[in-house]
Amino acid sequence: MCRIGSIKSKNYIHPSLALKLMRSQQKGHDNSGFAFIMQDLGGIFENYKDLPILSMAVTDEGMKYAEDLLHQIGFVRVFQYTPEVYPDKSLKIETMPNYVFEVFQYPKTYKNASREEKEELLLDTRLKLRGYLEKNEEGFVYSFYPDVISLKEIGDPNDIGTYFNLWSEEEVNLKAKIITAQCRQNTNYDIVRYAAHPFFLQGYTTLTNGENTFYEKNKLMQKKLHKGYIGFESDSQCFLYTLHYVHKILKWPLKYYKHVLTPLPFDEMEKRDNKNVLERIKASLSNLEINGPNTTIGVLPDGTMFNVIDSKKLRPTVVCKDKDIVVMTSEVCGANEILPNRDITKDIYTNERELVVVDNDLNIQRIAQ
Repeated sequence: MCRIGSIKSKNYIHPSLALKLMRSQQKGHDNSGFAFIMQDLGGIFENYKDLPILSMAVTDEGMKYAEDLLHQIGFVRVFQYTPEVYPDKSLKIETMPNYVFEVFQYPKTYKNASREEKEELLLDTRLKLRGYLEKNEEGFVYSFYPDVISLKEIGDPNDIGTYFNLWSEEEVNLKAKIITAQCRQNTNYDIVRYAAHPFFLQGYTTLTNGENTFYEKNKLMQKKLHKGYIGFESDSQCFLYTLHYVHKILKWPLKYYKHVLTPLPFDEMEKRDNKNVLERIKASLSNLEINGPNTTIGVLPDGTMFNVIDSKKLRPTVVCKDKDIVVMTSEVCGANEILPNRDITKDIYTNERELVVVDNDLNIQRIAQ
């Protein structure tokens, strides 16, 4: 079973906080991996907010190919962070030769390009990189987007933290205001780094605990909707692609994401003022409905964080807050670990027919479906 968590803070926080959030839930996962995405970056990346950051784990040959491709397209590297690692034979971790976190200046031809044009360039470049790396088994590219870094690794989460020295706030100057994390590699299918949550596309992030038994019909439809909907190494990737499609492509308000995933029964739709809209959503996007026990945490490009769960509440989530931090996570023990002094009477356990949303001022809104 997966364990997922997200932290949204008014101030910059260190990834060790995400490790502590996951460590306390260790009995609920199998120690097969750890992955995180950091957004709204501080520390060594704070001065590069508007420039894209490439996150990869590659061989030497994979790195050479990436450098050649990016140079050919016209990207210019302005900053590179290479994490200092601490190998030890006792650590349970399957490492890659190189971990790449590089900041690039856009090609000169994109000086006056719109945000949409730049996003398409970054996506196309990432897809080219992934295609080569995958075909030649030279590594993995996780994200290429401004103000975002990603890391996915196979092994024991505690050992992964030790290998990258992520337990020490003093020695690793990585910070962010939003961190999403999961402990457990994908064990329903082959263990592949791409299958590890969180999933990311053009500023959108999701991570899911549970299963999506409508995976096949989701996948068949999503493959036709957008060039970025690829891979499908995990049934949970469908939650990301549906979010991206509903919010970015169709430009619908976030509240309709829940209506696409788990539509109301027809008899309940009849009681709503917007029943015509809800009926059309169900009729047109029925192949994007999900089923099974699951809970999903998501982050939008503007930093909004949210949670939805399945219509039977078979995978609960708790939302906890103090004056500076909001935590969404699988088990309340995780929140107890990093928010021990909060008012627990204000904890929220997301209902099966609502969307819980956290804005950038940490205001929490519960939107009934």
